[in-house]
Amino acid sequence: MESSSTPLILLRNLVVAPLFFSADKSFMFLFHKTKLVRILRFFAFIFLFILNLVYSLPLSYLPFSSRILVKHSKYEQQLVDSSSSTATGRGGDTAIARAIYQLLSLVNNIPTSSRKYEVVRSLAERLINENLKEGSEALRQVNCLVLSEAFDKTLSQLEATLLDQQNKFSLGLGKGDFGLGRVVRAAKGWYQVREDDDEPAMEKMAAELLWLAHKMEESGGGAVVVEKWAWVRRLGWLALTTEPRVQASLVKLTAFLIKHAKDMGKEQQTEGGKTEQQMQTKMKMLTTWLPLLCQASNGTDAPTLSTSERGEIESALEEIIDMIEEEDNREKVLSLWFHHFTQCSSSDWPNLYGSYLRWCDISRKLLLTAEQMKVH
Repeated sequence: MESSSTPLILLRNLVVAPLFFSADKSFMFLFHKTKLVRILRFFAFIFLFILNLVYSLPLSYLPFSSRILVKHSKYEQQLVDSSSSTATGRGGDTAIARAIYQLLSLVNNIPTSSRKYEVVRSLAERLINENLKEGSEALRQVNCLVLSEAFDKTLSQLEATLLDQQNKFSLGLGKGDFGLGRVVRAAKGWYQVREDDDEPAMEKMAAELLWLAHKMEESGGGAVVVEKWAWVRRLGWLALTTEPRVQASLVKLTAFLIKHAKDMGKEQQTEGGKTEQQMQTKMKMLTTWLPLLCQASNGTDAPTLSTSERGEIESALEEIIDMIEEEDNREKVLSLWFHHFTQCSSSDWPNLYGSYLRWCDISRKLLLTAEQMKVH
């Protein structure tokens, strides 16, 4: 059996093995040494690299025709959104409502550097004012509806942008985060900034929120915008670390809405009905925005509010605080104010010492009354 297999082994060693060895050697030689293969490999690598680079480019680096197509698709989507968003509520499914909403959407999207920005905004304001001049309840409802939706949209955009800014600021700053990971995250943050160059600026959004709030108040929707502004707690905290110019617009908006919130429910109160929901809204307005008022009232070049405005807002704040019946809630508001008021050494506003002393006096009297009741 061994003698019969020996010739086969010899044949394999003498013929087959050298054949495969030489073929494999020839292939490896061709693959590594042939100049043509090396050139093809180089061009294939370059092609794949460029393809990956083009795929990851932001919109601002694409050819003009491609940007036009993308912007056109966004415009078509905005038309769909405007027709669907304004299709609810009284007067919301009318042409005038869709026209105003489209103008407000364009105001939101057009940069302030464009000469068309003021044209579109002026036209939107003209249509809103003309609706009010007619003295029609239906047209007033149209104004409130489209302005409310535009306010919600801008509010969401500003909050998302501030949150994104905070996330970018924290890139690469984690404890023990060194080396390539930090470099990559920092590069991603810079790249995202370049990618978002065409987005509305935070300062523009904040200024537009102030404008929309004024138009809503003129249209009888002041209570609606006060409630919206009071319950955006995350935005209130994000605003503490944003740019001073953005903070200035937010302080002006908060001051404007605090004056309106002070008068909310007064008619019902004279009739004996101060609603719980209105008091909750006022409470949330204070806890959400008092920190920003304490820290950002100085502005950049000049104070954000005039001396008379500051005095008016202080009086409104004290009046709202004195309306709070539950002592625990009043303590919560005043403790929050005192904390942020003392933390900011560059500002002495708002000065709520009067409300603080009145609260201490009431608390003292309550304790004395309780002690006397125990004695008797």
